[in-house]
Amino acid sequence: MVKPVVCTAIAAVIGFYVLSSVHDVITIIVLLLSIIILSLFNVLTSIGEHIEKEFVRSFRIMAVCCTAFAAGLVIGLCANEAGKNIIRFGIEENRITGIEGVLLEDPRVLPGGSIMAAVSLRESFSANSSNLSGMQESVRVSSSGEITLFFPQENLARLREFGRGTRIFAEGNLRSTEHLRYSGWSFSAYSLHITQPAPAIEQMRTNIRLNLLERFDGKQWGGLALALLVGIRDNLDSGLTAAYRDAGIAYVLALSGMHLAIIAAVIAFLLKKPLGLKAASIIGAVIISLYCLFVGPMPSLIRSAIMYLLGVIAVLGALPKKSIPILSLAFLIQIIVMPSSGNTISFMLSYLALLGILITSRHVVCIFRGLIPDFVLQPFAMSVGAFLATAAICSFFFGFIAPIGIIVSLVIIPLITIFMIGSMIWLVLDLLSISFILDFPLLWIYRLMEMVISIAGNVPGIRADPFIVLVVSLVLLALITFLDFRRREGILKLKPFS
Repeated sequence: MVKPVVCTAIAAVIGFYVLSSVHDVITIIVLLLSIIILSLFNVLTSIGEHIEKEFVRSFRIMAVCCTAFAAGLVIGLCANEAGKNIIRFGIEENRITGIEGVLLEDPRVLPGGSIMAAVSLRESFSANSSNLSGMQESVRVSSSGEITLFFPQENLARLREFGRGTRIFAEGNLRSTEHLRYSGWSFSAYSLHITQPAPAIEQMRTNIRLNLLERFDGKQWGGLALALLVGIRDNLDSGLTAAYRDAGIAYVLALSGMHLAIIAAVIAFLLKKPLGLKAASIIGAVIISLYCLFVGPMPSLIRSAIMYLLGVIAVLGALPKKSIPILSLAFLIQIIVMPSSGNTISFMLSYLALLGILITSRHVVCIFRGLIPDFVLQPFAMSVGAFLATAAICSFFFGFIAPIGIIVSLVIIPLITIFMIGSMIWLVLDLLSISFILDFPLLWIYRLMEMVISIAGNVPGIRADPFIVLVVSLVLLALITFLDFRRREGILKLKPFS
């Protein structure tokens, strides 16, 4: 299973990100070559009685891998096509004065004060249109696709009250937005009307969300706690967000594997001893699933949740306990179920960072063992692996990379872990009206993180061409692997003398 899954994932990456953007002839050639190679291995396998058994076994493995590779190419190409956001308004874009649709996410407050949300279109409106007799009439047509909607700040309270799943009607202006990869359109609304409340389950979720906002209201550290625990960034200081980005560790503010690992660790701590590993894993999987439904479909968080669920299956004995095949399987599941997420930055960074950690960190640990204290070495190795694997993507999308983040993360991530656990305990104590005992410790940790980030943010980043960054990253990754190989080779030579 291991090799075919990895081959399928590699091919899916090629199909999704490479072949989908090249000429159709090249795509057909690659697919035909895959089929020819697969046929060749099948022929060689079929004449196995004339070949040694070991060669037959190798040919069969190669045939299976070729089949998996061809399937992966098809998956990648189909997922890319399915993930494209094709807008169909039904009328000319310059005539649209209103749209109706369903909120796909909780509205987000932008630094300028306006509000942004993704909307699934249902209908488009034109207020002024002439019929055959020259009379003015309004036009209402069915529409489809997802569009980014911008609201005035005064609508925030109402949008918070209704939240995700609410059907809304907005009047305003449609505008072309070149940086939106597929739709190329956004809508600036000057008025908002609720036409249908969200489903009951979504309303319950929104009420919990509003309750959390109210409970953390007035706390200087509350905005950060909400962002780290449930992804609510409405009250997060924009200056602090910029400082995290300049320090090269903006990822700690976006819910991802790190945050889910902390939550999973708390669940395991509470349940493992009384229930046992397997029962605690199953209950943990249920809790994690409910948590993801509450927070919303964030690509990096979904990746972590899928891997957690696959890890639970591995604990139950249904999957091999190997990290890279599980990562590959998670990628395939997510790209099939949520193809549009593959085009997001958080999706790319999430998978690349973890892949870099899995491939590189063990080599870094071997190279620096004895030179760096053990309690620092492992997180340092993980930071190096994640940084090198994501440097080119960060340079392409953000225009710079911040190597200082490798060092800063060694301080910030432990503080973030303590802060998150403290915030969870604070919520429990708040139910008993004694949460004040944690107010000062949480404020102190918050200010300490703010100070560290402020210092690190003043260290200038590196601005370079993304291609150059990619080449340098690959060279460094190869150098790290080579140095570890030489070190192991030297140890093997010395063993006879030990």
